[in-house]
Amino acid sequence: MRINKYIAQAGVASRRKADELIRCGNVKVNGAVLREPGYDVQEGDRVEINGAEVGGAQKLEYVLINKPLGMVTTVEDDRDRLTVMDVVKDIDARLFPVGRLDYNTSGALIMTNDGDMAYRLTHPKHEVYKTYRALVKGVLSNERAARLRRGVDIGGFVTSPAKVKILKGTQHSTLVEIAIHEGKNRQVRKMFAAVGNPVQELERVAIGEVRLGHLKPGHYRKLTREEIEYLKNC
Repeated sequence: MRINKYIAQAGVASRRKADELIRCGNVKVNGAVLREPGYDVQEGDRVEINGAEVGGAQKLEYVLINKPLGMVTTVEDDRDRLTVMDVVKDIDARLFPVGRLDYNTSGALIMTNDGDMAYRLTHPKHEVYKTYRALVKGVLSNERAARLRRGVDIGGFVTSPAKVKILKGTQHSTLVEIAIHEGKNRQVRKMFAAVGNPVQELERVAIGEVRLGHLKPGHYRKLTREEIEYLKNC
């Protein structure tokens, strides 16, 4: 098995990231630094990444969690805050989050040990839309919504066209559903700020066609076979 596929199936990283690790000299096979990304792993080979041994293929797991507010999207945290790993601590697999949600954003987050799927879902060229429900300050006018649909400058970066639907509003706030396929840091918040309607509350309700539904904050569910196949091919 090619070394990058071996690393991906071990749940460590995507094949592309595995190639980067090899180029940087972070991978050893049988004690020697590997320089050839096309190496085929043989039975009995000992593969290490940064000094830690990597096992062979493990059972692939795919779960959807509802990340609560005040939880960080990291595998570990040096400030001892709750992380998304606390939600899936009863699963006997080394899962990692696909993408991220910031500390003050709740909602849908996929966690898996399938490095190839993680790469597909996070790479912009695949244009997997993520849908958010945002409560924003003030009235989001039709003109401002149209600007979001066309794309706005969020500080040296012009966003791709977004899908925007105004759900309800008052003179003080507006509830909006917005879908984007990019993943810039705090992008949705920056987009609404750019049109003059700062976000007050933000929840991600869907990743592609995989919806959060009635999943409670701090809980997870395993993806269905149909959802997994959809995400692998979207």
